[in-house]
Amino acid sequence: MDPRTSKKYATGVNAAARVFAEYSEFIRGVIRYRVRNEAQAEDLFQDFFLTLIVKPLPEGIQNKKGYLYRRIVNNIVNATHRVENYQARIHRYAERAKYSTTEYNPESELIAAEQMDKMFELIEKRLPEREAEAVGLRYKKDLPVKEVATQMRVNNRTVSRYISIGLCKIRQVLAVSQGD
Repeated sequence: MDPRTSKKYATGVNAAARVFAEYSEFIRGVIRYRVRNEAQAEDLFQDFFLTLIVKPLPEGIQNKKGYLYRRIVNNIVNATHRVENYQARIHRYAERAKYSTTEYNPESELIAAEQMDKMFELIEKRLPEREAEAVGLRYKKDLPVKEVATQMRVNNRTVSRYISIGLCKIRQVLAVSQGD
């Protein structure tokens, strides 16, 4: 590091230390008043010390507490904006990359697949054959109604009726089994 830079930071550290020695309780009080989260308040307290190293108090300030108050509040606002901007960038990146902003959990996908399998077993057991076939082709195999109609050799309206009646019956079975 350049000796001039080193001396500049040493001077800044000494100036910040003097300010903190005299006003640390005031600084903590302002930060705690503005920020209720204790961990965040401590981070902001440390961050404020660093800002005073980089940009010490100017000479000749009449009302040091007023000046410090304004700097502390500005520091909190800037820190809040930095966090919000960071989170917005992460969210935009996730959307652009088509990633979920929530953590991937293979266990929940496995549970959902098992529940789906149980649901289709229930459909096959409780519905008449044609209704179960229509619901299975439409939702298990994710086929459009037209394709289901072609495979079942019936018209689209018949498939829609099979699916509608089948889902209604399954809802009734589930309502009875859940005590609704």
